Amino acid sequence: MNLFGAVILSLGWLMLQFADGELDYISQGQGMQLQGDFSISGLFPLHYTDGPSDGLPALGPCNKGRTNRHGFHLLQAMRFAVEEINNSTGPQPLLPGVKLGYQLYDICSVPASVLATLDLLQQEHQSPSASGTVTNYNKSQQAVAVIGPDSSSKSFTPAALLGAYLVPQISYEASNEMLSNKFLYPAFLRTIPSDKNQVAAMIQLLVRFNWTWIALLGSDNDYGLQGMKSLSQQAPDHGICIAYQGIIPSHSNDTIETMRNMVESILRTKVNTIVVFSSKSKLSRFFPYVVERNVTGKVWIGTEDWSVATLISEIPKIHTIGTVLGISVKNAALSGFEEFERNVVEASMQNNDTQQVSNGTISSDNDCLQSTDLYSLARNKFSLEQYDITSSFNVYKAVYAVAHALHKALGCDSGECQKRRVYPWEVLWWLKEVQFSVANTSVYFDMNGDPPTGYDIVSWVWRGTDWSLRVVGSFSPNPITLTIDADKIEWHDTGDSRQVPLSICSPPCPEGHKKLLTGQHTCCFDCQACPSATFLNISDSTTCQPCLPEEWAPPKSAQCLNRTVLLLAWDAPLSIALLFFLATCLLMTSSSAIILLLNLNTPVAKSAGGRTCLLMLAALTAAAMSSLCHFGQPSPLACILKQPLFIFSFSVCLACITVRSLQVVCIFKFASKLPPAYDKWAKKNGPEITIFLVSATILLISVIRVVVNTPKPSQDLNFYSNSIVLECSNMLSPGAFIELTYVSLLSILCFSFSYMGKDLPANYNEAKCVTFSLMVYMISWMTFFTIYLISRGPFTMAAHVFAILFSVLAFFGGYFLPKIYIIVMRPQMNTTAHFQNCIQMYTMSQ
Repeated sequence: MNLFGAVILSLGWLMLQFADGELDYISQGQGMQLQGDFSISGLFPLHYTDGPSDGLPALGPCNKGRTNRHGFHLLQAMRFAVEEINNSTGPQPLLPGVKLGYQLYDICSVPASVLATLDLLQQEHQSPSASGTVTNYNKSQQAVAVIGPDSSSKSFTPAALLGAYLVPQISYEASNEMLSNKFLYPAFLRTIPSDKNQVAAMIQLLVRFNWTWIALLGSDNDYGLQGMKSLSQQAPDHGICIAYQGIIPSHSNDTIETMRNMVESILRTKVNTIVVFSSKSKLSRFFPYVVERNVTGKVWIGTEDWSVATLISEIPKIHTIGTVLGISVKNAALSGFEEFERNVVEASMQNNDTQQVSNGTISSDNDCLQSTDLYSLARNKFSLEQYDITSSFNVYKAVYAVAHALHKALGCDSGECQKRRVYPWEVLWWLKEVQFSVANTSVYFDMNGDPPTGYDIVSWVWRGTDWSLRVVGSFSPNPITLTIDADKIEWHDTGDSRQVPLSICSPPCPEGHKKLLTGQHTCCFDCQACPSATFLNISDSTTCQPCLPEEWAPPKSAQCLNRTVLLLAWDAPLSIALLFFLATCLLMTSSSAIILLLNLNTPVAKSAGGRTCLLMLAALTAAAMSSLCHFGQPSPLACILKQPLFIFSFSVCLACITVRSLQVVCIFKFASKLPPAYDKWAKKNGPEITIFLVSATILLISVIRVVVNTPKPSQDLNFYSNSIVLECSNMLSPGAFIELTYVSLLSILCFSFSYMGKDLPANYNEAKCVTFSLMVYMISWMTFFTIYLISRGPFTMAAHVFAILFSVLAFFGGYFLPKIYIIVMRPQMNTTAHFQNCIQMYTMSQ
């Protein structure tokens, strides 16, 4: 039978007793009581008891179990708070004219807590009707609130039962997150933070020390199971892998082997950090098997229930298990409490009558509600640890919260409280509104009945076998903030007390390496280098992300880098040299044009083509000027003019040379064989028209090509992986191929006609010079195209400019320079007689 079944049977039993009008025992006057105008019930564990071996939730005698020192301190904290409120004599007492009473129960087990709750509800049933007029309100011992129980497991059923009657319940140690559900537990409040915050603190602690490979243990009760569930659900969101999960069973002969197997499983997973979400009573029976197996060098992360409990620290050889870090309710000072407990001990030593009702939690004739001799417990002289004070302060705050709610309900602000009955639902309503400070601590409840407080992070400190706690940090839930002073933690078995132990499945991948998962856990992986042009995105460590087009990355890169922009800058040394070369070419062509213009009627100028020479020089100048389009960042105009301007102007120059060579060859070699059509062509501006048509054809090709595929500034991102080449688009389009083909055919035709005149008179024989110029022109462009295929950097752009200028210089040097030399340096050769003599000698040789 499970706990739920026990609750159903208990409720059925209670309803039958209500139907009969009485219980089979007298509840009034039971428990350790203090008569008062208003009573507060307290549920405290004064003993540890093991559950029945058959699993049934039977009620066993509490006084047969081990005494619970911590529970004794909690009970005394409630008595201390009530007496302090009743004895308040300040200028404005909290409850003037009103005396608080209490009724206390020993709840050593879940069934005991259920039975105590049923007794309280039975008293509620026997109290005067809510509709009746109460004339003697201070005689009623109806509880207006309940303080306790001490654990989540013992709280669920009482919270559900009391909530049905809207009797406020304030727990001092029940931290299960489910108890915040106001639909199921409308009257439940607490002065200890919810496990929701505790789980968040544990996860932040794991993240802080990069413990991603952990084992998770939980006790076999609501506290442990719910905590395990919450932590295991949230852990993957923070990159934490749970290698092993185990549930710590209740101790019995049948579960000993189970607990030993759990220890072996933890060792097999090779984790170094173990999170234990367990109640101290169950964990105290598990840790001896950890010590027995000689488990050392581990980090144990504990919950607030056991990490500060001497019940755990007093286990023999527990100091050998490693480092213990724990979550703890924030430390608090409770002024006067130690003196109060000393007085209790003194009173117990003076009173040896163990049968007095005032001395027990229950009168001797009511065994079902457990008989406990408080004087016998007090004679043990239990030491008061900081953990006891902290939890006792939670009880203290809970009592004061009820007192402040009564203060509001009775209208005590005027200095005198009203003499009337207050119902539990009224106290519940006012409890949700209270906000006060006690011992420099603010007390109030949020909408879920939880206190918005945080935790201390504590570390166990051992000096031999002497145990103590050290606060090493703190946690705040709103906003989530973890503060840790790692230097205060003394790590065990690491060789260096300040070296944080590792708890990982696989070591972190080097920079620029992605994770290749090797199993079901994301913490176990191999590492693979990211290829070039990719980088490792921090948010996704299993995938190498591609860089943006404008970026690049070498192999094993963790980030992308900006690509280097390649262009022929105006201020680069190579650009300055080329601009100087361009200026030289322009100076030579312009000065030659001036010289030819001044000597246009001389034989040399006429033999070179006359006015056609000026057109050729203008074309060479324009071709040289086209090189300016290759400097700097490409612009739309520069892209349009860059290739067509050079091809058109150079074609004009080739056309002029071709026509002029054709004329010379025809005159000297084919004069007698030429048809009349040639005479008409020569006499009716045929050469000029031919030059125009040839030039217009290439111009038309270029215009169509520009219109159809307009060159635009573009970025070549493919040629180099780490650079961006700034160039113009469509430079290798079909139109560009037609242009190059046309120029190539024209060059071949020019070369052919020039070569045919290789044996003409010296003044007309330009075959060698033109052939040389064409060879230089072709070699320079072949060299450029070869470089262009293997490189696209500034040097290639400079090679393009150099090819343009070298072609211009080659034609200028091969065609015009000899003529300029004769005009300037050998004027005696620039005469009609000299030319006639050359022609006569050529004729005689034929």
